Amino acid sequence: MPVSRELRIEKGGGSRERAPDAPKRALAIGAHPDDVEFGAGATLARWAAAGTDITLLVLTDGSKGTWDSGTDRSGLVRTRQEEQRAAADILGIRAVEFLGRTDGDLVSTVAERALVSAVIRRCRPDVVLGHDPWRRYRLHPDHQRAGTITIEAIVAARDATFHAEQIDPGGLVAHRPATLLLFEPEEPNHCEPADEGLAAKVDALLAHRSQWRSTMGIDTDPDAEIAAFATRVRDTALDVGDGVPAEEFHRIDDL
Repeated sequence: MPVSRELRIEKGGGSRERAPDAPKRALAIGAHPDDVEFGAGATLARWAAAGTDITLLVLTDGSKGTWDSGTDRSGLVRTRQEEQRAAADILGIRAVEFLGRTDGDLVSTVAERALVSAVIRRCRPDVVLGHDPWRRYRLHPDHQRAGTITIEAIVAARDATFHAEQIDPGGLVAHRPATLLLFEPEEPNHCEPADEGLAAKVDALLAHRSQWRSTMGIDTDPDAEIAAFATRVRDTALDVGDGVPAEEFHRIDDL
């Protein structure tokens, strides 16, 4: 399906659209370091280049992101934070925050909702991006729970009666984002052009060196495997945009 500023008809009779402008402020929420880059890296790079003030929030510490059972977990957490900051810098994202929940053990409770709600109220994003919690057959529990936390935090952040201690005496104010974009969507209805940000997306993903073997298939022949990985990322974007690079989302407005 072509990428355009106009409404387009999706296969199966649905509709898919894209917004004409980059938002003033955006908040991208991922379960682990590198999740946001996979889901929305090109979109965020394009928005950052257009002047969008972007905050990236990672909910877990990434401590299980290895196939080596003997890895020093505390060292891996530090490495993954460093990699995430480097990747964000490549995309043009200046603010990176870590919630620090244990990788693989993320839960969606009032405590997590309150913490993410506070970030939304402080950053005041026009657009929030996060995992689609309704995607079928999703294997990693953190992704589903991260999506649920994101959605519940948006509801809490917009209504002053939720987590009122953040407002009085906390000093924050209720905030209602205009749009939610869910990446890796079960039912895509929106796409963003990826041609301008695709190279940055690939470079940002490659900044997560600790994930080369387990996530990107880069191990014994790095030069060839890096090239193959970049091709896969581009081919995926071309497939989404029917020949024009794009990233797809489920878009919800009127939050």
